[in-house]
Amino acid sequence: MITASRRQLLAGTGLAALGGAMPGIARAQSVETGKPDLFIGTGGHGHTYPGASLPFGMVQLGPDTDNTRWDACSGYHRSDTSIMGFSHTHLSGTGIGDMLDVLVVPTRGPLELEPGPLADPDKGYRQRFSEEHAEPGYYRVLLESGVRAELTVTERTGLHRYRFPKGPGHILIDLAHMILDVWDKGTIIDNASLALDADGMLTGSRRVHRWAKGRQIHFAMQFSRKPDRVQFFGDGNKLAAAHGSSVTGNKLKVALFFDDAGGEPILIRTGISAIDVAGAKAALAAETSNRTFDEVRRAARRRWSKELDCVRVAGGTEAQRTIMASALYHCFLAPTLFTDRDGRYVGLDRQVHQAAEDAPAFSTYSLWDTYRALHPLLTLVQPERAAMFTRDLVRQTQQSPYGPPVWQLQGVETGCMIGWHSVSVMAEACAKGIQADYAAAWPNIRRRAFDRTYQDSDGSLGRGYYYDLGYIPADKIWESVSRTQEYAYDDWAMAVLAEAAGAKEDAAALRKRSLNYRNVLDPTIRFARPKFSDGKWWAPYDPIQIGHQPDKYRDYTETNGWQATFLNQHDVHGLIEWFGGDAAFEKKLDALFNAPSTLPANAPPDISGLVGQYAHGNEPDQHVAYLYAYAGVPWKTQAMVRRLLTEMYKDDPDGVIGNDDCGQMSAWFVLSALGFYPVDPVSTIYVFGSPLFDRAEVALGDGRELRVIARGNAPDRPYVQSVTWNGEPWTRNWISHADLVRGGELVFELGASPSRFGAAKADRPPSFGRTPA
Repeated sequence: MITASRRQLLAGTGLAALGGAMPGIARAQSVETGKPDLFIGTGGHGHTYPGASLPFGMVQLGPDTDNTRWDACSGYHRSDTSIMGFSHTHLSGTGIGDMLDVLVVPTRGPLELEPGPLADPDKGYRQRFSEEHAEPGYYRVLLESGVRAELTVTERTGLHRYRFPKGPGHILIDLAHMILDVWDKGTIIDNASLALDADGMLTGSRRVHRWAKGRQIHFAMQFSRKPDRVQFFGDGNKLAAAHGSSVTGNKLKVALFFDDAGGEPILIRTGISAIDVAGAKAALAAETSNRTFDEVRRAARRRWSKELDCVRVAGGTEAQRTIMASALYHCFLAPTLFTDRDGRYVGLDRQVHQAAEDAPAFSTYSLWDTYRALHPLLTLVQPERAAMFTRDLVRQTQQSPYGPPVWQLQGVETGCMIGWHSVSVMAEACAKGIQADYAAAWPNIRRRAFDRTYQDSDGSLGRGYYYDLGYIPADKIWESVSRTQEYAYDDWAMAVLAEAAGAKEDAAALRKRSLNYRNVLDPTIRFARPKFSDGKWWAPYDPIQIGHQPDKYRDYTETNGWQATFLNQHDVHGLIEWFGGDAAFEKKLDALFNAPSTLPANAPPDISGLVGQYAHGNEPDQHVAYLYAYAGVPWKTQAMVRRLLTEMYKDDPDGVIGNDDCGQMSAWFVLSALGFYPVDPVSTIYVFGSPLFDRAEVALGDGRELRVIARGNAPDRPYVQSVTWNGEPWTRNWISHADLVRGGELVFELGASPSRFGAAKADRPPSFGRTPA
């Protein structure tokens, strides 16, 4: 055992450390749309990027500083001192890296074909940099070669503007550039090609076998100035024929030389497609033709301004308002567009399909993370987009050989993480009245739910044991405890979809089976505990450990026994009763938040943001602070949520306590700062916490608006004294989506001392369709 020493282990533990020592809050006079800081999350373990993108766009054009270490999964880390170049695709906040397609390197001096090591920027084509600036839809930096680089985007294209000093310069296109990982074996890139057309358009393609194995990328690139000469390089950096205009192989590059690169800036326009070069050319023609760089930049700024205006706040500190705007920005980066201009896209069956104009396909569904808060947030602030994603997931469920998606990237089911939480997103949408053809998805969902012969990805292993034993044995399948718990939650979600499809008997069976989570809870010690196929528990047991045989595999998914004990979202009252009642459950929660923040030496870095043994930096426990409300002590929820809001997020590159995971960490902040959170998204209710801002205005679509007002708010006044909804007293400690989405005014009276608001059993949040017995 070691005592964890990362930044995640915050001073003090538990509720006692809430304190009132924070500086006074500067009061804003009126609500405003904050200004995002795109560098928040680019340091520490946040794994975000500062490059240019449109909301949910296909292109993410930005700088790459590293492609080898875990903290550079996005291709960028704020602590790095050199830039390799600018690539067109990035992942935001993920714990695994991929993408970084079509790297552009504008520079001067001798031609270098390799980037060189991060530790030595003087080697290779890396360049030190300064004057870095990022805003939504635009990025700018000065490279040490003297080149000033500017980037902006449309949905499917990236625009570069490079201002070279007077004299010779060159631009290298490195099509071999990608995330490199020690786990990768064999050929990682193949089927690559580069060609320069007679009209000066550069086109290319490659297939990548990294995380999304077998994904393809095609591009078309136009230059505002004709190069004086061009050199193509094949595998092993071997120079192609002296006067050739194309090259094929695996790892390819091309260099374009300008005898005098100075003067008018060199503008590069790049279209991309997952289908073919024709799709990339069509994107260029439709989205950048006859538009200047500055026109595209202004359009991107307007688009982001409109999108981010959906949440406006007053009060809080300037830093908190920046964090709010930045979190909302990160919530609108993924899923990412995956449909060409003509509607073609690659389905999870790896075939090319045609989408209707109003029903495009998307990629980058980080569903193990985002079903918890991001997708619920989108049903409030982006209802049309939420409906679009729902219909896309229905379609993907029909097309995938695995049924409901687990972690879809670029038309590939990666099978990453556990469960098939797309069913939660679809079930939540169904329960909230979002229209989609849920019955069309049901046949493959039913196969995943009941057919033990149905094909499994890594995310759904062990279903046969789950069906037969009611749990997954730790001696048979890795991450068995978490799988049992999360498969049970997916049963709960699938029951809703079964009802929608008219399969009532299946729905009843699934609801009953969703209680299987209890089968990995040991009643003798009151912890989630690995159980073997013979029914025996792992012994000797230590809740700090991540498994009984961690050198082989873990028994928990990015958690330990402490955190997994509370991995229940849909049957909280049943869990409370299992613990022996309100007092026993409250005591166990207190123990979680006040336990020593120790981790074993082999704990994954994902277990971060510790308060006691609660881990805010990873998703499995992010609902747990709200569980106090179910046990009749909502003031402890209010205190802890306020603490997490103020300690786990900063206006700093290291400002997100763990991987942002395609907006999930950010969505937790946005919803909790508004004063409510979806503990169980499928139930369509929000549990009250403690609003961070004095006033918030949320645009809900169709002219409807939600206003959240926190009277008496201050750093040392997080406790809810009373609530009114549209001027009427509101005694419940929760509110339904159906109420919120109609719009209105939600007023919290806050104070310095706990109150009994929401403590009565009749006012506690329902769970599993019931209130406390």
